[in-house]
Amino acid sequence: MSAFHTSTLTCLAPAKLNLFLHIIGRRADGYHQLQTAFQLLDWGDTLHFTLRNDNLIKRRTLLANIPEEIDLSVRAARLLQEHTGCSLGVEIEIDKRLPSGAGLGGGSSDAATTLLALNRLWGLHLFREQLQNLALSLGADVPLFIFGRNAFGEGVGEKLQSLDLPSRHFLIITPSIQVLSAKIFAAQELTRDTKNIRITDFLAQKRNSLSWPDNFGRNDMQPVVANHYPEVAQAIEWLSQIAPTRMTGSGASVFAAFPTKAAALAAQANVPPIWHSAVAASIERHPLFDFAQ
Repeated sequence: MSAFHTSTLTCLAPAKLNLFLHIIGRRADGYHQLQTAFQLLDWGDTLHFTLRNDNLIKRRTLLANIPEEIDLSVRAARLLQEHTGCSLGVEIEIDKRLPSGAGLGGGSSDAATTLLALNRLWGLHLFREQLQNLALSLGADVPLFIFGRNAFGEGVGEKLQSLDLPSRHFLIITPSIQVLSAKIFAAQELTRDTKNIRITDFLAQKRNSLSWPDNFGRNDMQPVVANHYPEVAQAIEWLSQIAPTRMTGSGASVFAAFPTKAAALAAQANVPPIWHSAVAASIERHPLFDFAQ
């Protein structure tokens, strides 16, 4: 990596969608074995980093219900500092756009963006694989954003293979609730024995169907969430009248794909005001992809 000198960075922390999400088993440690396809978006939180010459790590932004000591971006900075012995510090500001508890990967993306940004800002030159290994201790989705590409995910979501996905726009609707992931994963009615597939099974649909990848698989958590949270069920029912609809992650956000931005915006214009909505475009790589090798 070439020399890089700056004292500030402003970075997008992109959201993700799970185009499908299968639960194929449960590990001895209680974690669930998943298979999924991750789609990165051009929409997310924006983080601002200001270099400090001491070793202090501070968050400048006051975030409701997220104290600084549990904020994933702050935890990521402290983890990287401890792992590398770096004597520099940072001040972090967060423009929070992604709803919390929505299945969009907001906190995980913030953490990964922090690791990538500080790898550059602190001049650490860690390789991508090193950062991914470090990221897993912060959460199962964090390695995806370090990986930095649309991906087929396995394991708890950390085993990743890059995917070439079509360019599209998405309408994302989020009811004003927070879905408790632990509650959904613990639900007795949750399916945990979906048949294991191969990435080639997913890619084969690309050759055989004009509606790929929207017609592939399902989100195994969707019926459970819809049963426990009627607001999510209502959003799915409403959006399904316009286009094929699926929930991302453990919810609460649901989404539909459109071939053009104009089509997505036209659908958004009719979204009931009780729900948060956004139109976002697909992207191929994380904006900070080049900040690791």
